[in-house]
Amino acid sequence: MLPFLRSDLNTIRAYKPHPGSTTSQPVASTSDRLDTNESPYNLPKELKQKLAWTYQEEIESNRYPDAGHEELKSKIAEYVNQAANTNVTGANISVGNGSDEIIRSILIATCVGNEGSILVANPTFGVYSIFAQTLGIPVVSVERSPINFEMDLAAAQLAITQTQNPPIRVVFVVHPNSPTGNALTTNEIAWLRSLPEDILVVVDEAYFEFSQNTLVGELAERSNWLVLRTFSKAFRLAAHRVGYAVGYPEIIAALEKIRLPYNLPTFSIAAAVVALQHRQMLLSMIPQLLIERDKLTHNLTQNQALQVWESAANFIYLKLKINSPQTEEVLNLINEQLKTNGTLVRHISSGLRITVGSPEENQRTLDRLQAALSRHLPLALQKK
Repeated sequence: MLPFLRSDLNTIRAYKPHPGSTTSQPVASTSDRLDTNESPYNLPKELKQKLAWTYQEEIESNRYPDAGHEELKSKIAEYVNQAANTNVTGANISVGNGSDEIIRSILIATCVGNEGSILVANPTFGVYSIFAQTLGIPVVSVERSPINFEMDLAAAQLAITQTQNPPIRVVFVVHPNSPTGNALTTNEIAWLRSLPEDILVVVDEAYFEFSQNTLVGELAERSNWLVLRTFSKAFRLAAHRVGYAVGYPEIIAALEKIRLPYNLPTFSIAAAVVALQHRQMLLSMIPQLLIERDKLTHNLTQNQALQVWESAANFIYLKLKINSPQTEEVLNLINEQLKTNGTLVRHISSGLRITVGSPEENQRTLDRLQAALSRHLPLALQKK
């Protein structure tokens, strides 16, 4: 440990979304990359050509990007209003280098300096806790039901009441949740509504376009709510790193104070604007992806060794039904064999999260998973 580094850095793990495994084996460029919930479909050729023309003819590489994101905010507001019948304007929107930057800005604006702690319900998106820890912010965790992954609301309420020095200032939820795919229930939403105004409720809707479940309509009456969205999933712009927050102007103004200047490259701004202009084309693949998700879910449930949950997102979460001390070992072996055979999935929270891919990728996933189960599952059963 270098003497000038913080003493707690050894206890903090970095967020590692790629390559779906922690081993040193190389990942083939031809692998089916079903571990990060990206779209399996690239931008259409005509949109790539339009962006290429934009770069050649309109973008001045020697000039800084639009620091205020005014055009992009206007386009986002139009999209949000069209999808949810709201009255959002640019003053309600902050744009970030992916939702990750906005999450970090939220933590800085609310909790840094021993001002507050955060509440999460595990399993969930790990970035909330990791970013909080890097900023020295305490993380309070409650569990989800192992049956349907609903939050333990009694434990959450107790944590809100009992946590002091510092108190809970932010509650993070994902709607639908990652890695488990379940949308917020009526009871969970009612509990979020009951929270006092001195707690910020962050609803991460990264998978809104797949679920069509949104709480943006709540924002007009709730000054302590913030909704996060991204262009990395349904809009197929993961390489461009564009996310946004929607909320009360006062919250947005605070985030704008904290975000880095020129935080989005000009080309990323241009890509997001083009994506919104052509959103009908880009989002037209969602019904097909949902059909593939349902087919994949159905086929996976036919295997008696797997517990598979319904998903409101573009991924599926499953666990092994075996109850054995070797379960994690077997999952590691299955994950490694999938990777060796060319399919990357996410081994997380004692299960596997599989992104819905193209029909061909999904069929290969089924075939390779069946082969891995046939090879490794009997060994586990012998060790029970």
